Amino acid sequence: MKSARWTFDFISPYAYLQSAVLQKFEGLAQIVYRPVLFAGLLEHHGQKGPAEIPAKKIHTFREVVWRAHARGIALNLPAAHPFNPLPLLRLSIALGNRPDVVQALFRYVWVDGHLPTDTQAWAQLCQGLGVKDPQALITQAQVKDTLRQNTEDAIAEGIFGVPTLQIDDQAFWGFDMTDAALAYLAGDPVFTSAAMQRAQTLPDGVQRRIR
Repeated sequence: MKSARWTFDFISPYAYLQSAVLQKFEGLAQIVYRPVLFAGLLEHHGQKGPAEIPAKKIHTFREVVWRAHARGIALNLPAAHPFNPLPLLRLSIALGNRPDVVQALFRYVWVDGHLPTDTQAWAQLCQGLGVKDPQALITQAQVKDTLRQNTEDAIAEGIFGVPTLQIDDQAFWGFDMTDAALAYLAGDPVFTSAAMQRAQTLPDGVQRRIR
């Protein structure tokens, strides 16, 4: 069975949507969970996140609500966005990025509508995951270093956004490429077609000057 590395951040609503359909890969690929700091990817590539551009933020969350509705995926937007995802990312790493942990952390934000700053809800979540002292756990140097290394490795691999699925030498960015990843695993010939090769080598016509 092939391996599919899944690079994600709990801050991303699209990563949540994709987390809700990862069961489609059962029997086709083994998902390897890799949490990264999305802000680190953005900083490296000189980009703003969708929620950092006011007009785009409105569109983004309208689209997220629609996609969740269309796919029958439960969704309850958190009180604020963007937010600091570090406690979620580090807790996932500290608990070995187990699938049940990753799913619980996504549901905490995108189904229950909570943030890590919601003290009582956060304490209940950690208790349910068997964590007695979450602060001590997520501030361990090894946990912090792993998240940093994950982010640096993703950048080195050319990853610029979340979620991204990597299978063989193919990268599938975004919730809307879920079906493409499944098609690749099924052997769809489009991925070795001349059109796909052209898509991967298309040259620049002009370069816009960015102020």
